[in-house]
Amino acid sequence: MEESKVSKKKALTFVVIVGVVAFVAGAFLYGGNASDILTDDTNTDDTCNVLVFSVKGYLSTFLLKQPVDLEVDVSSSEDIVDTILLAQNDPEIKAVMLSIDSHGGDGVAGEEIARALKSFDKPSVAVIRSIGASAAYWASTGADKIYASKISDVGGIGITASYLDESNKNTKDGYTFIELSSAKYKDTGDPNKQLTQEERTILMSDLRKVHTVFVQDVATNRNLEISEVEKLANGLTYVGTDALSYGLIDEIGDMTSATKYLEEKIGEKVETCWY
Repeated sequence: MEESKVSKKKALTFVVIVGVVAFVAGAFLYGGNASDILTDDTNTDDTCNVLVFSVKGYLSTFLLKQPVDLEVDVSSSEDIVDTILLAQNDPEIKAVMLSIDSHGGDGVAGEEIARALKSFDKPSVAVIRSIGASAAYWASTGADKIYASKISDVGGIGITASYLDESNKNTKDGYTFIELSSAKYKDTGDPNKQLTQEERTILMSDLRKVHTVFVQDVATNRNLEISEVEKLANGLTYVGTDALSYGLIDEIGDMTSATKYLEEKIGEKVETCWY
């Protein structure tokens, strides 16, 4: 891992040298802690005690390669989970916070962050700002407490794999799809061919299985009945006031509210470092 010093409330970056499967081993072999990469470049004796993760844009399991002339907001569960592991063993880091503004992304990424937070034995809090939906909401459910604005969009519990069927357009343009595949279902979901009813049935079965896991995790993490979450799991997001009444969040509030909560939990003034 490449170490770098950063000022408080500024982004910090470091190179992750292990994959999702091996991140625990990587953290062990590294043998360091979060404070090693969160020191203040102007005052090395004054380090942060709360690590804040910015979860914005598309939530992926890893950082996608950015186009040269186009900056895309992507958050990586690989980086977040690895840093939570470091924070767990760092005595100077007393808590973590998620600042969320994301429509979601990869369900596995949301699940990984939620699990890491549930395993974290220090205080954790999530703040949903404009939107915390789908995989991003899944991630937030691992925190001890979730805040959102009265008008935040919260939830979006559901799974989608929708795509644009290009086959009719290709036919009109004179293109013919030549199927060359060694396995019967290898081309399933190819946008250049129509989906058969058999393929649709198979894909919908998989989506329902993932949907069930999503619902079960929300129910467990939020201490809700599965039947209650199932009623809410229609893909819709709910404004903060409704999300509160449904039990999807704990309080109406913002970053300031979350900071005050953490100060009560850790018994000292919060000094943040943003990841």
